[in-house]
Amino acid sequence: MAQGRKGQLNYRCPRCLMREIDMDMLYDRDKAEYYCLRCSFTGDEREVLRLNAQFREKYRARTVRITEF
Repeated sequence: MAQGRKGQLNYRCPRCLMREIDMDMLYDRDKAEYYCLRCSFTGDEREVLRLNAQFREKYRARTVRITEF
């Protein structure tokens, strides 16, 4: 999903991202947390960043061609 350059950065839903679905999360200012409309995941910014970092760690070498085992 494309994102404009103005405004706050949109985070991807970590639960949907693990299932290969690219879904942006929305921010609730009253509760100070992010939520996903598709899978109903909710969490604060630290939790979302932690789970997204876990996803990046899992797929960090997917562009590297492995020729020796």
